[in-house]
Amino acid sequence: MNKSEALQNILQSKYPIIQAGMVWCSGWRLAAASCNAGAFGVIGAGSMYPEILDEHLSKMRLNTNKRFAVNLPLMYPSIEEHIELIITHKVPVVITSAGSPSKYTGLLKEAGIKVMHLVSSVAHAIKAEQAGVDAVIAEGFEAGGHNGRDETTTFVLCPSVAEAVSIPLVAAGGIRDGRGIAAAFALGANGVQIGSRFVLSEESSAHQAFKNLLRETDEGGTSLTLKELAPVRLIKNKFFEDIMDAYKQGADQSELRALLGRGRAKKGMFEGDLDDGELEIGQVAGYISEILPAAEIVNSLVSEFNETLDKLGKTATW
Repeated sequence: MNKSEALQNILQSKYPIIQAGMVWCSGWRLAAASCNAGAFGVIGAGSMYPEILDEHLSKMRLNTNKRFAVNLPLMYPSIEEHIELIITHKVPVVITSAGSPSKYTGLLKEAGIKVMHLVSSVAHAIKAEQAGVDAVIAEGFEAGGHNGRDETTTFVLCPSVAEAVSIPLVAAGGIRDGRGIAAAFALGANGVQIGSRFVLSEESSAHQAFKNLLRETDEGGTSLTLKELAPVRLIKNKFFEDIMDAYKQGADQSELRALLGRGRAKKGMFEGDLDDGELEIGQVAGYISEILPAAEIVNSLVSEFNETLDKLGKTATW
């Protein structure tokens, strides 16, 4: 079985397109709609209390019969309860992130769950394979949300990881259309994970004010910051400027952590506070202007991918 076949065995979706599990944006509605359109839907558990995750998993089963995943940040305080729920609900796939996969991969696989792990470097990809994960998702620093400290781009990261591991590779970060998918495959990926484009979907649980702001975001409207805590790509709003002012004043980690506070991402992305909220999104937000149903997004990605391959077949010969 080659890597593409192995990834298909994990996803079992019509297309090897993973809708990323983003905090405050990826609930059961988006995940189910993505699955039903032929992509691979993911519920983002990082923003959910256990009882909320339980509700989303139950509703997911009522709204699709397709395989799906839960994105599980390994630093989450209630991770043991989340894992218990995931096993109880017989979730087919778990995507782990933000920590070492070695602690929980064995437990999940013993329960018959496939495990994919998000990495931002070749070294982390190798360690993830050694920990027994079934596939890695290599995310370049173009991506939204929490990110790698080294600022390695998807274009550099993906071929390097593809050469370093024997398990399937999913490319993530900076992919917004079918051209990006084609480029990812050319770089050695066997599938793609797309986040920001799905934030601007009708089914995304992001606040409408946040979606509207993203439509107006210009090129260069985001920046990676807070490397001392956990690197995150943010919209340049008032909260972001407060962070920049804190850096100018020589703030240490404790002061930055106090500025960040609790619930800042919920305030911004879920409740719509565009000034004082933490607004996580990828670089591609500056190039997306439409809010569409998830099914239309998936269909566009597929048609653009096929059109790109057709053009390359006619022009890219020397």
